Amino acid sequence: MRCIHTYIKRALAPCIVFISLQSAYAQTALDKKIDGIIKKMTLKEKIAMLHGNSLFSSEGVKRLGIPELTYDDGPLGVREDVGRFTWGPLRLKTDSATFFPNGSAVAATWNPVMAYRFGVAMGQEALARKKNIMLAPAFNICRTPLCGRTYEYYSEDPFLNAQLAISSVKGIQSQNVAACVKHFAVNNQETWRDSINAVVSERALREIYLPAFKASIEQGHAYTIMSAYNLINGAHCSENEFLLNKILKGEWGFKGLVMSDWGGTHSTVAAAQNGLDLEMGSSGPFEKWYFADPLYDAVKAGKVSEKLIDEKVHRILWVIYHTSLVAHRLPGSINTPAHSKAVYDIASESIVLLKNQKHLLPLNTSTVKSIAVIGDNAIHTFATGGFGAGVKAKYEVTALQGLKNRLGKNIDIRFAQGYKADYKFNYSAARKQEANKPNPELIAPAAELAKTSDAAILIIGSNREYESEAHDRADLSLPFGEQELVNAVTAANPNTIIVVIAGAPYDLNEIKKNNHTIIWSWFNGSEGGNALADVITGKVNPSGKLPFTFPAKLDDSPAHALNTFPGKNLTADYKEGILVGYRWFDTKKIEPLYCFGYGLSYTSFKYSAIKTDKKSYKNNENITTSLRVSNNGKYSGKETVQLYVSKLNPKAEKAEKELKAFKKVAVNRGSSAQVALNFKAADLAYFDESVKKWVVEPGQYKISVGASSRDIRASAIITVD
Repeated sequence: MRCIHTYIKRALAPCIVFISLQSAYAQTALDKKIDGIIKKMTLKEKIAMLHGNSLFSSEGVKRLGIPELTYDDGPLGVREDVGRFTWGPLRLKTDSATFFPNGSAVAATWNPVMAYRFGVAMGQEALARKKNIMLAPAFNICRTPLCGRTYEYYSEDPFLNAQLAISSVKGIQSQNVAACVKHFAVNNQETWRDSINAVVSERALREIYLPAFKASIEQGHAYTIMSAYNLINGAHCSENEFLLNKILKGEWGFKGLVMSDWGGTHSTVAAAQNGLDLEMGSSGPFEKWYFADPLYDAVKAGKVSEKLIDEKVHRILWVIYHTSLVAHRLPGSINTPAHSKAVYDIASESIVLLKNQKHLLPLNTSTVKSIAVIGDNAIHTFATGGFGAGVKAKYEVTALQGLKNRLGKNIDIRFAQGYKADYKFNYSAARKQEANKPNPELIAPAAELAKTSDAAILIIGSNREYESEAHDRADLSLPFGEQELVNAVTAANPNTIIVVIAGAPYDLNEIKKNNHTIIWSWFNGSEGGNALADVITGKVNPSGKLPFTFPAKLDDSPAHALNTFPGKNLTADYKEGILVGYRWFDTKKIEPLYCFGYGLSYTSFKYSAIKTDKKSYKNNENITTSLRVSNNGKYSGKETVQLYVSKLNPKAEKAEKELKAFKKVAVNRGSSAQVALNFKAADLAYFDESVKKWVVEPGQYKISVGASSRDIRASAIITVD
């Protein structure tokens, strides 16, 4: 087989070289075309392209046939249209869109194919709505579980983040729409986000916080990137020479445009010289923005060269020619059955089975004749809420409706609210309202309904108001008095299935101890209710894995253990360095509530016959680990095989283990699948700050393969020279 592959590779080599030369020629031709356009532009026209001309657009050059660029928020789908100069919705009948699962839901699939489908569908919807740039995906590292945007971001692990970011970027851009990866970089908290200075070592930056951005640029080929609000090591991200010029444009060779977050520009000359290309969202008249009249005046005064302005305009035109002016642009589509199917499949693969001790799931519908569905989240919708982008969803199936859709013909389904999620955050005063008071008037009838039903499905958790951009949570406790509701309903009916719908970790200690059946879902898009119902009934075997660690208590998390969140004197010192998430918990021997990569199935998988293709490698070679995964249970299902690497007797500081490869495989019951996991020996490198280089430490490494970071099934030892 290897000989055949070698033959094919050699046979295709001339074609590959020809295609590469064609691509290089086309690129050169485009660059020349763009340079020709810039020569025809006045300085005023150039400057006009470097800042917004409305809330979600920036100027083109009409006389030269250059259209304006249009932007749209995109974490959950294409947002409803707002006025050019006001955030108020236009209340059109034509701007509904598909509601996609949130970022941590996509990450919980551990499936790059799902991330790609997410991107393709979102790109198609953006195209249909005439948007050139989708402000997505967002994949900052989950440093603290309290971050208000954890639901929007992906994971605590840079490798998992990177693989999903590559796929979602490629998906969006396959539709002639630019992906805007964000927020670059180290935007790990919303508290004081405009002014917090993240003090981070270069090693931690390069090993933890930058890899997903690097991958999205070098492998995903993202056209645009958004700078974060915060400062890194004393400089705002929108004018950070090290971040934007040295790394992004220098080392990574980024050809697209760097835009500010809305209102995230702080200067004219420094921002222009240190890598920002486009200013968006600043307050006041457009001509007063930093990159408007003040930038024109700075060029005229010789403080900023016109050559630098030309470079910025070139980058913007390059994006335009890859989006709105691309030849044979695709038509786009919105609210299609295919998009609904993509949402359903992502949601189905994202749901995590946390506990099934009495095997109550999948639900035995032949013996259950009545179900009490309890909890505000059973009827809550999640397309909108909180501060920031939402979606005017064409439809959203709630959990209650999903259960009725699947079971309502044969089972008596009754509902009790149990609690009321009427939480609001006062953004102008940056103050939260009380959100943890139980409501006895709602708890009592809920418990009574559970008592008189064969089974109870209690649906609790959070919502988009409680988890939101612009504020962080105060603690890990469940909101709205939910724990008291859980206790009352469980006492009334031991056959209670707990479903938690949320985007970030919560304190489930008491539930884990006292309840035998727990499902974790997310803000799972337009088809979320149907997907949840199909997992509960067994039509779908759950295969989601947690993309971040659930701490047993908040002080176990590194940023909180070291008292560096939210920081002091507007400074957050990242003292934990590279030990973020499971790296911290494993290295410090701290037992989490639920570990990174955790997730159960209705079936059981056995790992066997693990081996590496060699025992010793040079640091420029590839490493292949193979194993067999057997499904020994009653149900067909999908398993995510995770590969972690540990350095034995390291000289440099190392985490206990690091994720280096993973693969999701479908295995029918009674069958087996051969799995190969590949990574490069160079991927074992750490960043040595003393020499400013990536270094692979020679010696022995342990390769561990398992179902989670704590459920290791097999291991092997290799040597790297």
